[in-house]
Amino acid sequence: MGEFLAAASVITIVLSGLALVAGVIFIRRGNREAHMRAMLTAVTFATVFLVFYLSKVAIGYTKVWVGPAEGRVWYLALLASHTLMAALNVPLALVALWYARKGLLAAGTLARIDEVPAARAAFNTHRRWNRWTVPVWLYVAVTGWVIYVVLERFGAVKG
Repeated sequence: MGEFLAAASVITIVLSGLALVAGVIFIRRGNREAHMRAMLTAVTFATVFLVFYLSKVAIGYTKVWVGPAEGRVWYLALLASHTLMAALNVPLALVALWYARKGLLAAGTLARIDEVPAARAAFNTHRRWNRWTVPVWLYVAVTGWVIYVVLERFGAVKG
């Protein structure tokens, strides 16, 4: 079960990152509807990742570094930065989502964002938050995959 949860968690966080990139592309092209759908998909995959990851930890399935000693420092540095950024990403993403929701509620529809000052203000704040959220989220998604691959090669199940 642990192997399944480990694989499922890395797949869902990578899919979350891909949906995030799609959402950025959509909004840069002005397609608000597709952006919103992509971002909700990214959030859904990130939430499913968290469930899989916490389930894996809850059953006691963890891998530890057993690779070459010279690689251990690099691995631990990557793991530490990944963990710190993952913890930072949660509040960043929640605040960004909150401002998007606030803007959508004020506008009523995506088409009216520019017509309603409160909506425009909320989406401007949403955009400012996402200048930090998107890079952090992508870093977490990519490093999560890298850590998984490294542990598949140089890790052992703790037991």
